[in-house]
Amino acid sequence: MSVMKDFSVFIPCVFLLIVQSSHGSEIIGGKEVEPHSLPFMALLESTKPNCGGTLIDPKWVLTAAHCNKTKKVVLGVHSISAQEKNSRQVLKVKKMYPHPCYDEKEHVNDLMLLKLDKPAKQTKTVKCIKLGNPIKEPMSGSKCLVAGWGTTKNNVKTMSDVLMSVNVTVIDRVKCNSPDYYNYKPVITNSMICAGSDGKNNADTCQGDSGGPLLCNGALVGVTSFGTKCGLIKKPGVYAYLTEKQLNWIKKTMKKAEIENHKWDRSHQCCIRTLVGASLSAMG
Repeated sequence: MSVMKDFSVFIPCVFLLIVQSSHGSEIIGGKEVEPHSLPFMALLESTKPNCGGTLIDPKWVLTAAHCNKTKKVVLGVHSISAQEKNSRQVLKVKKMYPHPCYDEKEHVNDLMLLKLDKPAKQTKTVKCIKLGNPIKEPMSGSKCLVAGWGTTKNNVKTMSDVLMSVNVTVIDRVKCNSPDYYNYKPVITNSMICAGSDGKNNADTCQGDSGGPLLCNGALVGVTSFGTKCGLIKKPGVYAYLTEKQLNWIKKTMKKAEIENHKWDRSHQCCIRTLVGASLSAMG
């Protein structure tokens, strides 16, 4: 049975050319990353932590559309249970923008933008990763990095306390749709990337990792979407691929939201001036 991997104009940003776990690539099959070595990672919460995300702009986080219960975003986190007062920033979600063509049943277009109530401050532990030009689809056999606070075993319901990462191997889409793999249930489309085990070692995302990044050669290429259980060699994780079309949607959505916000601010200021003027007239 297929399961979601959760529990329930650009502002200049730092572009990280190389992103990796300092503890190696040996989440399922993963290891704890060096604290704050992935400063763009976002922990999403409803009443409790439930998903991951990527800070792509001081005001915006990219995640999965099915992480639709998110109320706040915590940045600068390594250990969930630790206080980390000097590194954390807790921001509220002002508005959610799920992809307009998201299909929950088929897992198509599983992307969502979260607009924060105020810009995140970029520090040593909080940085955004810049979305570049369209990234060529990674070839079969390529190694990519995934990270998150999700569960580390199929039979464990508790999320990892610390941020974990693992290298996953990209699997040919035809193979991923074959009878031994997903058998078109659901169809792995050209807007999805399969990535998991290299055939020998378990490597996967799991429950709680949804919305987190898929990074290939240091570039943000996809978003953790779904899978069947976790760590199964013939049921790799599936990621929403940031194609040119998806990147255009992201950029247009952000730009349109900023324009609308600017218009609202001007209208709000106008209303305040009108009210003040009326009050002064009445007093006179």
